Amino acid sequence: MFIGHAAVALAAKPLAPRVNLGLALVAVFLVDLIWPVFLLAGIEQVKIDPGNTAFTPLDFLHYPWTHSLVAAIAWSFLFSLASIRTGKFEALILGLLVFSHWLLDALSHRPDLPLWPGSEQMIGLGLWYSVPATLAVELSMFAIGIALYVRAAPARDRTGFLAFWGLIAFLLVAYFGNAFGPPPPSVQAIAIIGIISGPVLGLWAWWADRHRGATTG
Repeated sequence: MFIGHAAVALAAKPLAPRVNLGLALVAVFLVDLIWPVFLLAGIEQVKIDPGNTAFTPLDFLHYPWTHSLVAAIAWSFLFSLASIRTGKFEALILGLLVFSHWLLDALSHRPDLPLWPGSEQMIGLGLWYSVPATLAVELSMFAIGIALYVRAAPARDRTGFLAFWGLIAFLLVAYFGNAFGPPPPSVQAIAIIGIISGPVLGLWAWWADRHRGATTG
């Protein structure tokens, strides 16, 4: 999942209009923002293996500290606790957004998500085995998320319009590039791109959302 995760952040706007979209995107991608750091540190491992599934060339060998069920619950709780100043309800929503990442990964991955660090039981329903099914599910989710967000947070000015739709276009280009482009050149490149792209997307979304609807600033 990629734009499927983004879709959840967009769809959350009607539930928590005071939560900036940038913060919501950080929440849904939180474990994928931590994961590249753990890759570089050698704590978790991935292998580039074209054909591993039809949709991604990545073989997720070991990532229990970011992508196990227990880790997802822990990260969700910590992020919710760190966000408590936004309001108790908003913090709850943000925690649920963090946890939504594991649920969508469980839908899309092959069985490679451990229940806890050290668990031999792996979870994954394997949506990624089918490119058409993955595209249908994620693009549908993304369209619904956009519709819900736009209705809840209409643009207040030209910046709100251009920055938001520019972000949407960028997410789609990145998504199709990952889906149909060549495999990444190295694991280090995956980690570096992940470390850079996360803050960029978060700040871009924060800027766009500041010019749309009612936000917390």
